[in-house]
Amino acid sequence: MGKNEFLTPKAIANRIKAKGLQKLRWYCQMCQKQCRDENGFKCHCMSESHQRQMEVFGQNPNRIIDGYSEEFENTFLEHMKRSHRFSRIAATVVYNEYIADRHHIHMNSTQWATLTEFVKYLGRTGKCKVEETPKGWFITYIDRDSETLFKERLKNKRIKADIVDEEKQERQIRKQIERAEQLMPSTNGPSENSDSGSALLQKSDDGGKIAFALGSSVRPIIAKEKAESSKHIFEEIETDKNEKSKSGGNSVKSGVGGRSVLDDLMREQEKAKERSNRKDYWLCEGIVVKIMSKALAQKGYYKQKGVVIKVIDKYVGEIEMLDSKHVLRVDQAELETVIPQIGGLVRIVNGAYRGSNARLLSVDTDNYCAKVQIEKGIYDGRVLQAVEYEDICKASG
Repeated sequence: MGKNEFLTPKAIANRIKAKGLQKLRWYCQMCQKQCRDENGFKCHCMSESHQRQMEVFGQNPNRIIDGYSEEFENTFLEHMKRSHRFSRIAATVVYNEYIADRHHIHMNSTQWATLTEFVKYLGRTGKCKVEETPKGWFITYIDRDSETLFKERLKNKRIKADIVDEEKQERQIRKQIERAEQLMPSTNGPSENSDSGSALLQKSDDGGKIAFALGSSVRPIIAKEKAESSKHIFEEIETDKNEKSKSGGNSVKSGVGGRSVLDDLMREQEKAKERSNRKDYWLCEGIVVKIMSKALAQKGYYKQKGVVIKVIDKYVGEIEMLDSKHVLRVDQAELETVIPQIGGLVRIVNGAYRGSNARLLSVDTDNYCAKVQIEKGIYDGRVLQAVEYEDICKASG
């Protein structure tokens, strides 16, 4: 039996060593052969098969290097898209996962000498979002898939349509308010006319007929014997008008009393906005949340705060921790809103004014609600008296 036959210990040891990754400098991409040491690589370079491959390479080196570079880039981005599509992750982590396949295209056969050069190239060409940090280079895959872009366009169109609908509702409310204010003087008119109307009763001495004059300057000439009866008549008219004004509760009140119709309209609008904007999801980018997942307690993330940098499928958020800058993917059921100090900036994440920024004015700890004032937008300056803790969250920055 030969010493290097299939089942000899030496042959088995060689196969075990060949399974794992070896050093990159002892790999020949043209021959797709991995050598275990410098001596083996030197012997391979002197072999006849390698010399033939080098002759092929020498005929058109740029085309071969460009081909390897393109294949390396495509497979690297495909791995990013499949494994870290929505994550911000260290470039070294992605590269180590990529080279786990021993038959991958090696970097020493491409136009990039180091991983840093390749990462900068991805940033320049807009294929990845690249960030340099004290802990190294971090990359985020930019999804340019046609289906994803179509979904983004539909989402943006829905958001614009919602904003337009809200603006239309606001304009209608303002028009109704202006119309009611214009009707206010006319509602006061009949009461004044009714007061002066008692002075407009005229009775001729000969005919005994009652006549009304519309001018306020005309003085009534009333017979003495009929004065008391005319007073009784107008007292009844006044009482009838008062009863009608009391029974007609939906009409606009006369005097300084108030605007019951406007209050009802605004109350209905508030309810409609609450129904349309109240959702079972509340995550949005740019807010500070607290992680309440006990499964992450062993890693030190329990009750730690972070910023939502991305929302995935409405219910899952990518959270960048404030202390460690680590990025986690957590479901909204395991997150909690954060209430800032008085005077801090908050984002309304649910309810009628969803998406608006506001300033925290006070906190009611007994009823678990807060008083906020909306800043900017079409509701600028509006004060909300009692907003639940779950509907507001601290804004980052």
